[in-house]
Amino acid sequence: MHEIAPFAIPAMRDFVPQKLRPWIIIAFVLVFQFSGGVYLAAVSEMVGSTALMQEDIMMAGYASMVGMGLTFAIMFRLKFRFPTKVTFFVCGIAIILANLICMYTQSIPVLVVTCFFAGIFRMWATFECNSTIQLWLTPTRDLSIFFSYIYLLVQGCIQLSGLITIYTAFWSKWEYMHWLIIGLIGLVMLASVILFRNYRSMPKLPLYGIDWLGAAMWGSTLLCVIFVCVYGEHYDWFDSTPIRMASIAALVILALNLWRASFIRHPFIAIQTWRYKAVYITFLLYIVVDTLLAPSHLFEHIYMETILGYDSTNLISLNWVALSGIILGSVFTYYVFALRKWKYKTMTVIAFSAITGYLMYFYFRIDYDLPKEALALPIFLRSFGYVIIAICFLTALSRVPFQHFFEAVSVQAFVSAGFGSVLGTAILGRALNVVMKKNAILLSANLDHVNPVIGYIPQGVLYGALQQQALMVTMKELYGWLTIIELSCLL
Repeated sequence: MHEIAPFAIPAMRDFVPQKLRPWIIIAFVLVFQFSGGVYLAAVSEMVGSTALMQEDIMMAGYASMVGMGLTFAIMFRLKFRFPTKVTFFVCGIAIILANLICMYTQSIPVLVVTCFFAGIFRMWATFECNSTIQLWLTPTRDLSIFFSYIYLLVQGCIQLSGLITIYTAFWSKWEYMHWLIIGLIGLVMLASVILFRNYRSMPKLPLYGIDWLGAAMWGSTLLCVIFVCVYGEHYDWFDSTPIRMASIAALVILALNLWRASFIRHPFIAIQTWRYKAVYITFLLYIVVDTLLAPSHLFEHIYMETILGYDSTNLISLNWVALSGIILGSVFTYYVFALRKWKYKTMTVIAFSAITGYLMYFYFRIDYDLPKEALALPIFLRSFGYVIIAICFLTALSRVPFQHFFEAVSVQAFVSAGFGSVLGTAILGRALNVVMKKNAILLSANLDHVNPVIGYIPQGVLYGALQQQALMVTMKELYGWLTIIELSCLL
């Protein structure tokens, strides 16, 4: 029976039952997925108790995603350089130190750099876990099956991490989330010492020849792009020196990096990687998808907090709905895409239809007294559609030759986990401010002293109602434009 040998996981000690070994690895990967530098769900609590702005914490959070994306290109080298036991121990120490630093530092550069490296070690440990049980999940190495599991794990942990973070901050303090993660990582390290041994399936593969300078240049480019998107509104975009300098730096570093990659022997990401259709098509489509889903990061929070008056615990409770969409989307994709081998086009149409339903629902239903239960359907559709898109786009990279496969995964992670969502949010945030000013002017055209009704309403109440109505009209208008764009993409 060929299933028994791969399940053995020889890196574990003999006294560990064979059937229990994969589940121990899954428990480990859940802990590593919950870990990180900062926890963006608690951004409001962190802003209230530190001297940091919301933009500072968002910048640190996205820096962690950049570190995660960069690590894919060298995952194979790390896998065969360090034993599983050493990997878990090193990554555990690094993540514990990162959590301690992020709790107590108020230096923005230290916070960003710490989160960047926290993302690297988090991804390293996650890859070690997932690669260890890949043959248990799919003995034939069918990547569509494997990636269905990956996105169920990753997206599910994102939702659960937000829930745990908010409930921890609500019942105690946001710092307790860091202490919880430190405790769980400590248990993982203790378990790895007891359950694992230093085992190598292949000779030690040295880390010589890795283009560390290229990795630093890619990371710097992405961080500059994220800086522009996160701090753009704060610094008034290109009217400010920091935004102009960051934009120029991103372009210069990117140009130098691509020029350098054209002649060195082993660049961090080869020029050839960008020429595969599966790479550049999914790269561009991810930008479109992240822009269309940008209301989930901006409009939903503004609408639910400002208009409907929900607090953070009510907001985060909707993560259960998002989690159900992720689970159903992953299971659906597993059965019809991985097992029944439905076409990429069919799956993409289904996913874009779900996203269209999400946008159209908010366009037609947005109102001042929308009940919380009515928000379940659009949030479910958003999560359902996105997880299908993510699994299909990642599986599409299996067409890339193995020589460039991990580099292609890094390229896709640059936009899917890195700057995609923050770019979409920046574009939509700028549109929100511009269109809201226009609508405020149009709505206030008749609000003057000549209007006899105005004299009986206090100025403060009148101004607040005007701004709220302008916000509602603006969000409805932008949802309409996004729906038109989404329908065009679908067609």
